[in-house]
Amino acid sequence: MCGIFAYIGKKDDTGRKIINGLRSLEYRGYDSWGVAIKQNNENLYVEKHVGKIGDNNVPEREALLGIGHTRWATHGRVTVKNAHPHVSKNDSLAIVHNGIIENFQDIKRKLLKKGYKFTTETDTETLVHLLTEILKKEKNKIKAVQKMFEATSGLNAIIVMFARSEEFIAVKNGSPLVFGKNEEGFFLASDAVALAPHTKNVFFLEDNSLLYFNKNDYRLIEKGKDKKAKFITLPYSIESTKKGKNPHFMIKEIKEQPSILTQITKTQKGNIQNAADLVKNAYGTYLLGCGTAYYATLAATYLFSKIAKRHINAQIGSEFTYVEDFIKDTSLVIPLSQSGETIDIISSVQKAKSRGAKILAITNVLGSSLYRQADHRLLLNAGPEKCVLATKSFTSKIALLTLIAHSLSGTYKKGEKDIIKAAAQIESLIENKKIKNIASKLKNKEHIFILGRGASYPTALESALKIKEVSYIHAEGFAGGELKHGVIALIEKGTPVILYNPEDETYQDSLSSAHEVKARGAYVIGISDKENEVYDEFIRVENCNEATIIPNVVVAQLIGYYLALEKGLDPDKPRNLAKSVTVK
Repeated sequence: MCGIFAYIGKKDDTGRKIINGLRSLEYRGYDSWGVAIKQNNENLYVEKHVGKIGDNNVPEREALLGIGHTRWATHGRVTVKNAHPHVSKNDSLAIVHNGIIENFQDIKRKLLKKGYKFTTETDTETLVHLLTEILKKEKNKIKAVQKMFEATSGLNAIIVMFARSEEFIAVKNGSPLVFGKNEEGFFLASDAVALAPHTKNVFFLEDNSLLYFNKNDYRLIEKGKDKKAKFITLPYSIESTKKGKNPHFMIKEIKEQPSILTQITKTQKGNIQNAADLVKNAYGTYLLGCGTAYYATLAATYLFSKIAKRHINAQIGSEFTYVEDFIKDTSLVIPLSQSGETIDIISSVQKAKSRGAKILAITNVLGSSLYRQADHRLLLNAGPEKCVLATKSFTSKIALLTLIAHSLSGTYKKGEKDIIKAAAQIESLIENKKIKNIASKLKNKEHIFILGRGASYPTALESALKIKEVSYIHAEGFAGGELKHGVIALIEKGTPVILYNPEDETYQDSLSSAHEVKARGAYVIGISDKENEVYDEFIRVENCNEATIIPNVVVAQLIGYYLALEKGLDPDKPRNLAKSVTVK
């Protein structure tokens, strides 16, 4: 979680660079933020705030190096004191940190006995005092930071700025760090998207590596040996990281979906065929995802069964390690992650690899941890997704999985046509004013229930997630057949029920579900290509066969977006959430 941005170079607009970098990373955490800047007058300037960055700005101060952090709180309340960076007593060093120091209490107890005073509730402050203590005996800064890192446990990224000597040292295990360079200096961030305005030449640090850099040079150390950093070129433009004329990233990314889906059909056929061959030759295929990505894997179980007549397994990433015993060296594990940094996915992939399984990663980020760890890769190519809520990354995953299934069955052309039709349906839904009107009727409701059968069941789950994430209204998705097994007890007069009812093999049974809730007073919103008098509201979505999942979910994306606007909420940055989940 959390966002990190550091800079050292030849230009003295460090404050502006860091604030702009943090703004681009704020989707990773926005409980609080802070900066530490080495000023030209040799003083260390530190500023911290609670909440989002908004229009706040660090005062214009000439400086050539600095570090900043946006926080998603793990240890300690959301206060100015607990915000990063944490600075040593003599201002000689500043530290920012992503992750969790699992043994910080043991370290803290030892430091308290040595007379160190703690002023925050964070685990990060222990690093400042621990490094200060180590530096009393170890004068080599690289060795000192390495000793500090080795004394900690957990998955962390730690960046130390030595203010007086104008040097940075970064170490990481699990939590991502990306290094970039241009003609004016060096940059370090927790996500490559923050580097896009400055450079496309980036290097993703490997676990248990150490990076040293000053304004003139850098040094990479892996397993105690100097290594050459292998830089890659970022695939996206500066414009793709900005809202443009859109009021929010969420609506921008919803609107981008048709072109992304169309592009997948035009450019990914070879990659999709390769993925299909891997599935075909595997003895057991297991899909992993968290949150939205898990619902995509669950949808895939229906898609592969119906289209390719093939059984695959879907598993929540954080639960996979508890049921990993069936993984063999003939297994294929397909992890899905937009960021490629989701820690529950990374941990599961490492366990699967240790058992000999092959990994086919489906991710959106070239060079991410998941991308690097995989044996085979399939990129979403959806461009940066900066809204915390997943929209275009979900539909891209569904499109790729649908086409893999069609490739297995020898019906790839049919799959292409369905995806293109789904893209056209999204275009019409974006212009559908009825969706906005329905959102205005739902804004004061406490509960929304969403029903679906077959592939529409994971659609209902993903739709409920979108609505509750962004509007804070309790929304739950259910399999339509589960109504009679308890869920119907929740229905009373005026309860909103959204029903996904495409005209497929589930149509008549789902229509029966609509009648059952309507008989208990529900306010029924039908989403189908066929209108029926049982619906109080009707949103038409043309049948795109198995790809109907895609426009159906977009209906919920739009309902969620308009609900947030109706309630005066920020759809890009919902409370308590962050985009890239890098802590367990």
